[in-house]
Amino acid sequence: MNLPTLPYLDPARKPGIQAHLDDLTKPQGSLGRLEALGLQLAWISGENRPADPEAFILTFAGDHGIARLGVSAFPPEVTPQMVANIAAGGAAISVLCRNLGIRHRVIDVGVAVPCPFPGVGQRNVMRGTGDPSTGPAMTRAQAEASLQAGMDEVAQLPELPFALLGLGEMGIANSAIAALLVSALAGIDPGQAVGPGTGVKGQALAHKLEVIRTILERQKLDPGDPVGVLAAVGGCEFGAMAGAMLAGAARGWAVLVDGYIAGAAALVALALDPRIKDFLVWSHRSAEPGARRLLEVLGLEPVLDLNLRLGEGTGAALAVPVLRSACAVMREMATFSGAGVTKSDVL
Repeated sequence: MNLPTLPYLDPARKPGIQAHLDDLTKPQGSLGRLEALGLQLAWISGENRPADPEAFILTFAGDHGIARLGVSAFPPEVTPQMVANIAAGGAAISVLCRNLGIRHRVIDVGVAVPCPFPGVGQRNVMRGTGDPSTGPAMTRAQAEASLQAGMDEVAQLPELPFALLGLGEMGIANSAIAALLVSALAGIDPGQAVGPGTGVKGQALAHKLEVIRTILERQKLDPGDPVGVLAAVGGCEFGAMAGAMLAGAARGWAVLVDGYIAGAAALVALALDPRIKDFLVWSHRSAEPGARRLLEVLGLEPVLDLNLRLGEGTGAALAVPVLRSACAVMREMATFSGAGVTKSDVL
């Protein structure tokens, strides 16, 4: 498997972008986080005045053997049902993308049963992963194939010099897999990494935590081998998201990380190529406790904080208008030097 080569983002360009930002006709810093986002997007695009970006969201779907251990409030049969719902336009991600002018696609990369529904991308690597409590969830070859599936999916998108690429997922029990990846790759204690996911609480949540702890004790995961970790715990949609993130960054696009599940996939991508960090935009602070802890560990500030925990790419979709606005400010606002507006020394 050959990973894509990411372009070099020269830090020496940042002062020039900041100078343009500070010359815009407003008090410096008065647009708050929008200014930091504008700077990052201008840096990624290579233009102080970035074009209005096209936005794409890919939702990868997969099933997990761990679901049989009772870690989710929903049965595995829901995964293909939701894939059909997404493709038919009835899911939250479908509605948001339709209303926000985002091009969206849902892809079967690891669902346990065929999903021959109109509009569903077909890149199935395996029909559901194995149970990581009894052995590796995937072979190393399957883990690499899931990464490749994500890269191949991005290769089908239009060739644009700059765009926004959001990654989302659908898969029952994948919050448990996210907790395993976050514990293994970010060193976060399972007690902080495990959350309600689809809504488990009380004894069911305690059981979920016990399952995660047991798997981590048995698997002895090596954070220096992200493909090995991915193979050990799964799942296909995590690998596909990580591969798509790397491929999007290789194009020079800004990559929007959705919630906790996509955040765990981003850890795989970061372990494979740390340079991707400059291209990542964390779309929102998920209500999942592990997601909040992960942002603290990584020292990142998300675009939104709406108490979301749905997944699918919904947080990434909601962040798109804010990011397009940040680009518009950088691109269209007049400057003090160009508009003849007096700039006070106190600005």
